[in-house]
Amino acid sequence: MIGLLGFVGLWALGRWRGWGARWLVLAAIWWAFLMVAHLPMQAENPLAGVVGGDFEGWVVFGLLAGLVLIYRQGLRLVAGRRRVEAVAAPAPGAFRPAELDRYARHVMLREIGGPGQRKLKDSKVLVIGAGGLGSPALLYLAGAGVGVLGFVDDDMVDGSNLQRQIIHADARIGMPKVFSAEIALRALNPFIELRPYHRRLDEAAARALFADYDLILDGTDNFDTRYMVNRAAVEAGKPLISGAITQWEGQVSLFHPASGAPCYECVFPVRPAPGMVPTCAEAGVAAPLPGVIGSIMAMEAVKQITGAGETLQGRLMIHDALYAETRVIAVKRRADCPVCGASA
Repeated sequence: MIGLLGFVGLWALGRWRGWGARWLVLAAIWWAFLMVAHLPMQAENPLAGVVGGDFEGWVVFGLLAGLVLIYRQGLRLVAGRRRVEAVAAPAPGAFRPAELDRYARHVMLREIGGPGQRKLKDSKVLVIGAGGLGSPALLYLAGAGVGVLGFVDDDMVDGSNLQRQIIHADARIGMPKVFSAEIALRALNPFIELRPYHRRLDEAAARALFADYDLILDGTDNFDTRYMVNRAAVEAGKPLISGAITQWEGQVSLFHPASGAPCYECVFPVRPAPGMVPTCAEAGVAAPLPGVIGSIMAMEAVKQITGAGETLQGRLMIHDALYAETRVIAVKRRADCPVCGASA
């Protein structure tokens, strides 16, 4: 009777705590031996040879095994609570312990430190394009701990993208790029807010979006969008980090007329004639090149937000990957710029 009650009790406990069936089987065997314990264990009993003739030892073993299982279940509960606490919302303005560990290498840097990491956490960055340049820029900004990361793209993941657009994966071919990027960014850093915008960016939408962000990164591959983004950024008074690539070459600059730097149209006042600057789809591009330029864009964003070092504001960096040459030239505002100059 005692054995039967014990088996029923273990079965109910296992059902409540969700233990596996294997533990119920072991528990049933153990309680079966307890039931046998009420019978005399004589030497001529065949079962005595199986249990070694010392049934008390089996009782002690069963009790110890039960304690081990209870202890193991307790550890799982504690670990589960810690995982929940790690991603739970902290007090306003506070870093979670997991965040402090994650960003420790930033905090060690004299130029960033705790105050700089706080600025990153409080910042809002919008990345236009989730392709070649957007992929590395988004990954590094998410890894760096930018608090709110928005990204705009109306395109779908294609097999030909995977040669260089490292934020996407083969299993996500056909998925909107912003949602594919969201999956990768969420896996990389669960402590930041992600805002994917699956849409084509027009001038009205740009004005509305830019008002919500502190910094804009433009990784698009056509001049119409670049000029439009520049106009909206100047109008909103927001700094704009713009990158471009083709074949083996890339360039990056930080445009911010509100702080005395030129805008994009100051440096590139005349649009190239159609076909003069082919896109990556038309002329090809070396796979690591978007990673180089996109990473520099992310680095410039981190410096702009934290105030570390000297940014590319008022300077244009040109990188030639084929010959491993990089040069930086000064660029200035134009008084006759139709976007940010006196004529504007």
